[in-house]
Amino acid sequence: MPNNAPLDIAWVRDQFPGLRSEWVFFDNAGGSQILNQAVDRINEFLIDKNVQIGGSYEVSQAAATALMDARKAGQLLVNAKRPEEIVFGHSTTVLMQNLVEAMRRQLAPGDEVIVTNADHESNVGPWLRLEEFGIKVKFWRLDNDSLTLQLDDLGRLMSERTRLVAVHHVSNILGEINPIRDIADFVHQRGARLCVDAVAYAPHRAVDVQEFDVDYYVFSLYKTYGPHIAMMYGKYAHLLELNTLYHYFYGKNKVPGKLEAGNPNYELAYSLTGITAYLQELGKKSGAPAAAAPRALIEAAFAAISSQEIALAGRFLDWADQHPDITIIGRKTAGNGNRIPTISFTVEGWSPEELCRKVDEFQVAIRHGDFHSRRLIEDLGLADAGGVVRLSMVHYNTLDEVDRLTAALEEALRQKVSGVVSVKASA
Repeated sequence: MPNNAPLDIAWVRDQFPGLRSEWVFFDNAGGSQILNQAVDRINEFLIDKNVQIGGSYEVSQAAATALMDARKAGQLLVNAKRPEEIVFGHSTTVLMQNLVEAMRRQLAPGDEVIVTNADHESNVGPWLRLEEFGIKVKFWRLDNDSLTLQLDDLGRLMSERTRLVAVHHVSNILGEINPIRDIADFVHQRGARLCVDAVAYAPHRAVDVQEFDVDYYVFSLYKTYGPHIAMMYGKYAHLLELNTLYHYFYGKNKVPGKLEAGNPNYELAYSLTGITAYLQELGKKSGAPAAAAPRALIEAAFAAISSQEIALAGRFLDWADQHPDITIIGRKTAGNGNRIPTISFTVEGWSPEELCRKVDEFQVAIRHGDFHSRRLIEDLGLADAGGVVRLSMVHYNTLDEVDRLTAALEEALRQKVSGVVSVKASA
C-alpha cells in the first residue's frame, strides 16, 4: 500500500519513552527503544494474568489467551498462515541453536548445509556444530567487488546433498538487503530449504514470509521496538518434522510447544500485541484508510518507515560523500531501496573505538567493533584496526539528529587536521 502522508515524527517519538533522554540513539541495530504499548502489555500480563497456562481456572485461561494473542500478533507481523508457526525464544541466537538441535536428527552424514561469510555468527556457528555429526558445511562468500551475494556462486556450491542454506536478509555491517525471494526460489528448485536471519531487516521493512517463501525466518523483538525476546517463523509442515526440545511426552505434533522448552516468557511474548497495535495506528496516520485490514495497515506503516529511513540514510551518506577521510563500507547511496539505514564506516586517523568515544562527548550513541559478524570483518581486512564504526538508525530518528552526529564527526575531523588526536587513535 503506498504511503500518502509524511511520517508524523512528533507522534512517533511520543510512543517511545526512552526518547525523552538527552541522548541521540543511533545504536538501534544493537537494540531499539521500546514502545509504550509494549511496556503496557508487559505490565498488564504481570498484574492481571501472571499465572501458568493450562489450568481450568479463569486467570489461567486468560494467560493462555494472551499467549495465543501473541502468536496471532506474530502471525500478523510476518503474514504467516497460522499462529502455530510462531515460536518464541530468548534471542535469535538461542532460536538458531534450538533449530539446529531440533533438526539434527533429520540430517545424515554427508548431507550439506551452506552458510555465508557475511552473517551474524548466530546464523553460522550453530550450523558449524553439525560437522561433528558428519554434516558438511560450505561457505557462500560475498563477491569481492560488489560485496553482494551472487546466485551463480551459490549454484556452484549446491549439490544433491545440500539440505539447507542459511543466509541473512540484511547484513548488519553492510546494510545490504538480499533478494530473499530470488534466493528462496533458487534454493527450493535444487531441493533444499532456506533459513533466514532477519534481525537487521524486520525493524525496517514489512515482512511477508509467504511472499518470501522462506522455510525458517528469525528475528529479535528487542531490535524491533519490543523487549528482550525473539521469534521464529517456520512453515508448519517443517516444524512438525523437527524433534522435540521439551519433555518426551511433547510429541512431534505438539507445535510450537515442543520447541519452547520450559515455555516462552509469557509477558514478553504478549508485548508483541503492542508492537502490532502501534504499527496499525502508524499505518492509519500514514494515509491508509482507518477501516483497512490489519495487514494492510502494517504494510502502510512500513511504507512510511521506509521513506523516513531513506531520508535519514541519504542525509548521512550525502554528508560522508563530501569527506574523503570517511570510507563507507558497502553501498554508498540510500535511494534505490537496496539498503537500510545501518551504515558502517571508518575514518582515517581515528580508530573506531576512539572515534566513538569522541562522539560520546556529544551524547550521540553509536558503536564500534565487528558486531558478531567477525568473519566478514576479518575478510574485509578490518579486524586488526578494531572493526568499523556503525551508525544504525530507525524511523523515530530525525534529520536534526543526523546533523548532530555529523557535527560531532566534523569536530573529530578538525581535531585530526590540527593534530589533536590521541596516540591510540593515530596508531
